[in-house]
Amino acid sequence: MLASTFHEKQYLGLNKNSLSRRLVIGIFCFFAFYFSTSVGTNGDIYFFIGICIILISILLLFVLHFETKVINGSLILDGIWTSRKVKIDLQSIESCKKVNYSKYILNRSVYNLHRKGIVRFYTRGNEAIELVDRDGLKYLIGSQNASELHKVVNTILNK
Repeated sequence: MLASTFHEKQYLGLNKNSLSRRLVIGIFCFFAFYFSTSVGTNGDIYFFIGICIILISILLLFVLHFETKVINGSLILDGIWTSRKVKIDLQSIESCKKVNYSKYILNRSVYNLHRKGIVRFYTRGNEAIELVDRDGLKYLIGSQNASELHKVVNTILNK
């Protein structure tokens, strides 16, 4: 059996950007329902759309975006349904440091996004670890437990 030294699950519905966007649209639907009933027009559709948006938001709290595991000297990032499993061999990593994920407050969820020479993995949280491999490729992995992930990766790198 494989010994896991770090394990974290990040859920899609907990992203601040997506959650706030859905809640604002839901509240707008409820306001439209309230004001359309006082005028006398049929605004029941707004109420049902608002309820559906709230229910979808609740369901997304249980949808796994990706899972981060450190097992036997490898960092494994396993995404949802159609995304491929990404396995980073920690023997090829030169440096690991804890950084802020972004200067923005609201960030969108990404999985294996290659942009400007950086491969990004993010669901929620403000902190991330930045891994640089021997080829110069950077991996930016957002985590709620970035300190613990940084500590585990550094202990493997220092062996």
